[in-house]
Amino acid sequence: MSPAGSSDSGGGRRDSVRQRVAAELRAALIGGDLAPGQVYSAPTLAARFDSSATPVREAMLDLARDGMVEVVPNTGFRVTEVTRAELDNLAEVRRLLEVPVMGDIAEVRSDDDATRIRSLRPLVEAMKRAEEANDMVAYLTADTEFHTAFLAMHGNPELVQIVRRARERSRLHNLVPLAEAGQLTASTLEHEQMIEAALDGDRERMQEIVARHIGHVRGEWAKA
Repeated sequence: MSPAGSSDSGGGRRDSVRQRVAAELRAALIGGDLAPGQVYSAPTLAARFDSSATPVREAMLDLARDGMVEVVPNTGFRVTEVTRAELDNLAEVRRLLEVPVMGDIAEVRSDDDATRIRSLRPLVEAMKRAEEANDMVAYLTADTEFHTAFLAMHGNPELVQIVRRARERSRLHNLVPLAEAGQLTASTLEHEQMIEAALDGDRERMQEIVARHIGHVRGEWAKA
């Protein structure tokens, strides 16, 4: 039994290293430390993040599936460049999908949905703590979990994945200056307002908040 136990332990350590490297790579992308358009090899990144090349390669492949980097055969990974026009397109996708769907959720929510909606409040608190700590990775992790959990109540997993990918690609814009300027406070407040609109069953108010939320975020990116 000990060999099996050793194998499980080794696998657990590999998973832990991969998760650490993935978090650090994501932070570097969000913070702009990995430059858009630049190609990075797995060995170079491994040295930078004190890891072997394998977990770096695995983590970068995960990021490639999210559209945050592109695979360059026999070379490494290129950080995806997101233009202003692409940010506008991503925001439009989110508006077209999220505004009506979130309105539906508010209008037809069940008692079980109300319980799930209330359970999202700790994520808003996590965003507040992350903003105070200027931790963009933690903020955007909680933010994404909030939105995907809310959208999941509509019952369409394909829609959730489309929105999640749009949000992941949007993260490539350098948001650190916005956090330092305190620009995330209004966004966090809008999350609280979404919860209240849903609990009140107010479709119109929910749609207004979600549209403003997406437009507000895009507008702040445009100033950066």
